[in-house]
Amino acid sequence: MTILDVRSLSRRFGGLQALSEVTFSVDKGEIVGVIGPNGAGKTTLFSALVGLVRPDAGTVILDGKDLAGLKPHTVASLGMTKTFQNVALFAESSVLDNVLTAGLLRHGVDAARREALSCLDRVGLRTVAHKQAGELSFPERARVELARALCTAPKILLLDEVMAALNHAEMAEIMQLIRALREDGVTLLVVEHHMRAIMDVCDRILVLNFGRLLADGAPAQVAGDPQVIEAYLGRSAEKARR
Repeated sequence: MTILDVRSLSRRFGGLQALSEVTFSVDKGEIVGVIGPNGAGKTTLFSALVGLVRPDAGTVILDGKDLAGLKPHTVASLGMTKTFQNVALFAESSVLDNVLTAGLLRHGVDAARREALSCLDRVGLRTVAHKQAGELSFPERARVELARALCTAPKILLLDEVMAALNHAEMAEIMQLIRALREDGVTLLVVEHHMRAIMDVCDRILVLNFGRLLADGAPAQVAGDPQVIEAYLGRSAEKARR
């Protein structure tokens, strides 16, 4: 059953065509990776899906609801939210209060606090709930960002490079968490530069290049696609494979 349907999504910034007629769908319960070289349009795509950037053309349908013109908080209330690659926490507030703010989308303060503690527990940070957010390491702050997104109770969660700057053990924990979230009924779209991780955890891969959807398929299929190899490594690398 389709939960997200994106049709001909386009967005231009001045002379740059950041997205060009991008079309794909995501089924409920899927884990779908989004990859592409730097500047391919991955972050713009995520921003357009959740209402942070208004597309010039195209449609985004979430669980049967057209999201055209809706603000990010309204999109979140309908069940789709994203993490941010550049984590921005309230440094002088507690970890708990940072996550609690997201819970207020659906709950009163007391219920939001309980939900925030549950989400911190889910990402392995309950023991630091009362520390100031500014005291955390970058990997810990990234987990707080993930907990905050989870606290909105998303149907579909967009993860923007949540494994950046993590070591192998920490990446394995995040991959395990992604799979567990799927078991809980959350659908996931994942932007990630760690190719081995994204190929291992995702059911399908979307490949963007210069704002266009270059490929859409199973990880093994995409990894062997000559166009994808050329986009990442250049034409000379593809010739060397022949």
